[in-house]
Amino acid sequence: MRTVPLGTTQAPNIISGMMRIADKTDEEIREIYTAAREAGIDFFDHADIYGSQHGRHWCERRFAEALGLSSDEREQITLQTKTSIVDGYYDSSYEHVVSSVEESLRALGTDHVDVLLLHRPDALVEPDEVARAFDELESSGKVRNFGVSNHTPGQIELLKTAVRQPIVVNQVQLSVAHATIIAQGLTANTAEDGALVRDGGGLVDHCRINGITLQAWSPFQKTSPGGVFLDDPEHPELNALLEKLAVKYGATPMAIATAWITRHPAGMQVVLGTTNTQRITDAAAGSDLRLTRAEWYGLLRAAGHLVP
Repeated sequence: MRTVPLGTTQAPNIISGMMRIADKTDEEIREIYTAAREAGIDFFDHADIYGSQHGRHWCERRFAEALGLSSDEREQITLQTKTSIVDGYYDSSYEHVVSSVEESLRALGTDHVDVLLLHRPDALVEPDEVARAFDELESSGKVRNFGVSNHTPGQIELLKTAVRQPIVVNQVQLSVAHATIIAQGLTANTAEDGALVRDGGGLVDHCRINGITLQAWSPFQKTSPGGVFLDDPEHPELNALLEKLAVKYGATPMAIATAWITRHPAGMQVVLGTTNTQRITDAAAGSDLRLTRAEWYGLLRAAGHLVP
């Protein structure tokens, strides 16, 4: 599996997301984990709210209970978790961030998380509070790397006025069908609505300039709500091209859709939310598959984006 830079280290360009394991049995969770590891994935994404219908930190707890990782195996994998979403609002205060991480550590049965992300932008953010939390978590060894999720360039720059640790990750929604953060840049200097400057404008470029690794969540999601674009009748042209390229590369359409993201020179990571072991294997096959420029742009156009 191909790796990409993440801070001062390297990480696989495919991540296994644990959002949907809340109601899985121990055996099912072990099967998901094993499929990921056999595919070359050693990076597992959590959040304090995953499985919150059963209580906060539920999926983190289920992951640890089901796997019972030895200390040696724990060091072989990367654990990432997120905080700041509370019921109906966001909280990036010192107290909330620190207490949430401490509970994540208890739930995961570990003494540190490798990456901590602020899950959503907090309109009431106080960068000094975030900085104080990050400093304490870093100095105590409880968190090794810090990042954000769903943040605009301006929101990241605001944090950096106080936070001294590098922001190494920005996890954002991205698929070939939901690709505004990429397609927007192509429509510069045109009359298209996509050329308008929005809060998220330049997000990909900002991350590349600042050495921030982009993580793509919902990598197979449609632009409209409700399900994925694979085999969806709303996207006939896109699926026809995915099928054609799958035949050419001896892979599945899911692998091609994954490869569309991993082909980008920003060195992105794809966050898989699936708990289907075959889909994990299929998607992971897109890690090393390098589409041509014509194929990459063809998929973008087939998904309905303007390529002037």
